[in-house]
Amino acid sequence: MAFFQTMNISATGLTAQRLRMDTIAENIANVNTTRTADGGPYRRKTVLFEEMRDDDPFSVIFENIFGSGRTIPAPQGMGVRVSHIVEDESPGLLKFDPTHPDADEYGYVRLPNVNIVEEMVNMIAASRSYEANITAMGVARTLTQRTLEIGQGR
Repeated sequence: MAFFQTMNISATGLTAQRLRMDTIAENIANVNTTRTADGGPYRRKTVLFEEMRDDDPFSVIFENIFGSGRTIPAPQGMGVRVSHIVEDESPGLLKFDPTHPDADEYGYVRLPNVNIVEEMVNMIAASRSYEANITAMGVARTLTQRTLEIGQGR
């Protein structure tokens, strides 16, 4: 795997995890938002990832099988990207507060479906994934530097 491809894969991971952390921060910031532009309480958002692949077109595989007799190259991973940001459709809790401006006719207020403990756990996981990608970039840089040093005869 080439040096730049390694860096690009880690960079896609950094970008994806940064968006995940931003989305989690938005969820935490709206933990008490009972009225949005849609009229209902805030709905928790979740980031979905998908793998980016560099699949060879069929013509290349066909040529490899029937042409030169070479083996079929394995598809190379290209990193990760955000496929969607989806809203969690689970209902929020009901709280009895007849003085609240968003209370229904029975005095209940529908709260957002954000669980602050779950969001903090997700934030820690995203932060550690971000740190792992930074570490991978550092290791790739160190290996490349050492390889160049060997080539210079040091």
